[in-house]
Amino acid sequence: MPTTKTTQLTARCKRWIPAVNGVLVAFVLVVPTLVILFGGRIGEQPAVWIKTAVAGIRRGGDDAFLHRETTRDERLLGGLLVEGFDQESCHSRYQSGVYRRNPGRKPSQYLVSKLRNHEALQRRCGPGTAAYANALEQLKSGKSPASPECRYVVSISYRGLGNRIIAAASAFVYAVLTDRVFLVDPSAAMDDLFCEPFPNTSWLVPPGFPVWYQGFYLSTPERYGRMREDGVLRTDAANGSTASGELPAFAYIHLDYNQTAHDKLFFCDDDQRLLSNIQWLLIRTDGYIAPGLFLVEAFQEELDRMFPERDAVFHHLGRYLFHPTNRVWGLITRYYDAHFAWARRVVGIQVRVGWSESPETLKQIKMCTQNEGLLPAVLGEEDEEPLVRTTAPRGGGAKPTAVLMTSLRAWYYDNLKGMYWERATASGEAVVFDQPSHEEVQRYGVTSHEHKAWAEIYLLSMTDTLVTSGGSTFGYVAQGLAGMRPWVLDMGMVNSTVGWPCSRGMSMEPCYHVPPTYDCKRREDAGKIVPHVRHCKDWPTGLKLVDTKDW
Repeated sequence: MPTTKTTQLTARCKRWIPAVNGVLVAFVLVVPTLVILFGGRIGEQPAVWIKTAVAGIRRGGDDAFLHRETTRDERLLGGLLVEGFDQESCHSRYQSGVYRRNPGRKPSQYLVSKLRNHEALQRRCGPGTAAYANALEQLKSGKSPASPECRYVVSISYRGLGNRIIAAASAFVYAVLTDRVFLVDPSAAMDDLFCEPFPNTSWLVPPGFPVWYQGFYLSTPERYGRMREDGVLRTDAANGSTASGELPAFAYIHLDYNQTAHDKLFFCDDDQRLLSNIQWLLIRTDGYIAPGLFLVEAFQEELDRMFPERDAVFHHLGRYLFHPTNRVWGLITRYYDAHFAWARRVVGIQVRVGWSESPETLKQIKMCTQNEGLLPAVLGEEDEEPLVRTTAPRGGGAKPTAVLMTSLRAWYYDNLKGMYWERATASGEAVVFDQPSHEEVQRYGVTSHEHKAWAEIYLLSMTDTLVTSGGSTFGYVAQGLAGMRPWVLDMGMVNSTVGWPCSRGMSMEPCYHVPPTYDCKRREDAGKIVPHVRHCKDWPTGLKLVDTKDW
C-alpha cells in the first residue's frame, strides 16, 4: 500500500504535469514561428525571444515580447547596412532595430547606392592597401600628385562626445560628396566607443601617420584659410594654383569656433574646385558642418538626390556610422531591459545647463512636460488622494510611463522623482523615473565616463518622446538617431519670468553653431539662400537643415 506521503506527492505531480504540458504545447506552437521570423543571419537573438515568449505565456499576459518585432529590412535600416559583418564583433549593428520604438525614416535608394560605392572606395584605397601606402609616400614628399589615384579626408576628433559624433558625421557627408576615403583620428577612444562602419576595412588612421595633426590650429602654416589669406593658394586658375606652381601634399581645414573669414572660404565653389586637387585634407571641427555644404552650388544637386528629406541627413548617416561597441551595447541593453522594456511609454529628458543646480530650469522642465502633455499633471496639496484600483483590468494592469533622465547631476532627477512619488497624478497614471548615472562633471578622455555618455545618448534615442536642452550636442545626437523632433528647453528662459518653457524643434537635425555668415558671392544672409537651410531657434546665429513642408 502506498504511504500517505507518496499519495500526496503523486497527486501534486498529476496537478503539476498538465501545467507543464500547457506551457510546452504553447512553446512548441510559438517557437517554429520565432525560428521562421528570426532565424536568418542578421543579428537575431532567438534565445532571448524564446525566453521572453515563454515568460509571457507563463504570465498569462497579452504581451509575449520584451522588444519590438522587426523585419529584415528594418534590421538593415532600409538598406543603409549590408549583410556580412561578423555579428560577434559588433552586436549592436543588427540588433538596434529590436530596441527602437520608432523604426525611423527610410533612406533614398540613391543614398544607399552611394554608400555601397563608398564602401568599395574604402576597401580599394583604405589602410592596408597599396593605394594607401602610395598616398602616404606622396604625403611625405610634400606635394600633391597631378592625378591622385585616391584622395583622403581625415576628421580630427576632439572635445565632447556629442561634438565628435556630429563632426565626424558631417565630415563623412563631405567625403561621400567628393569621393574621398574617410578616416577618423583614433586618439579620442573612437575605436573603444564605435564599431567599424565599413565592411572589410578600417576607418581609423593607422599608427605611424607621417603628419602630427593633433597640434594643428590657427598658426599651422598648412591651414587652408592662412594659405588663401597669404596668397599661397589662389583660385584664379582653372584648377587652382600656388606661387610655386605645385599644390601642397595636404591642407588643414580649420572650422573651429575661432575660424576666420578665409577659413570659411571652404564653403565656396571656387575654393572647392581648388581643394579637389589636394590629395589629403585634415578637418578640425567640433560642429555639424553639413548645412554649410548645402550652400555650395556644386554639391546641391547631388545632396538633393541623396537626401530628398533634407531634415534626415544625420538621422541616416548617424545610424549608418555609429554602432556602439559590445561593452557599451551591454550597458544600453541591460538598462533598457531592466527599466523600460515593459513601459507603456518612455519619455527622455536631457538636462545640460551650467555647473550647478537651477530651480528655474527645474520649474521649466515641469512646465514643459505638463503643459505639452508629455507627462501627467500632479494633484495639489489640497486635492484628495484618488482611490487606488486593486483589481487589474482584463489583459493585465495598466503599464506606467517611464522617464529617462540624463544629466551630470542627480538633483533634477531627485526632485522630479520626489514630486511624482509624493503626489498622485490627476489621471491616475503611474510615472517612474530613472537616471543611469550622475558624473557631476564632464571628464574628457576617461573611458568609463565616455562609455556611460554614449550609452545614455543611445538610450535617449530609444524613447518615444524627447525633451532636450537647447544648444546641446548631446541632445542633437540623441534626437537624430531617434528620428524625432524634440521638445527643446529654451535656455534663454532661465532666470526670466517671460517666455514659453519649451518649443518643438525645427527639425531633428543638429544645429551648426558657427557657420558661414554670408553667401560667398552676393553677401546674402546664409540662412536665407536656400529654403531648407534656416537659422536655428536654439542658436540664432547657427544654421539648421529643415523640411520645407514644416517651415
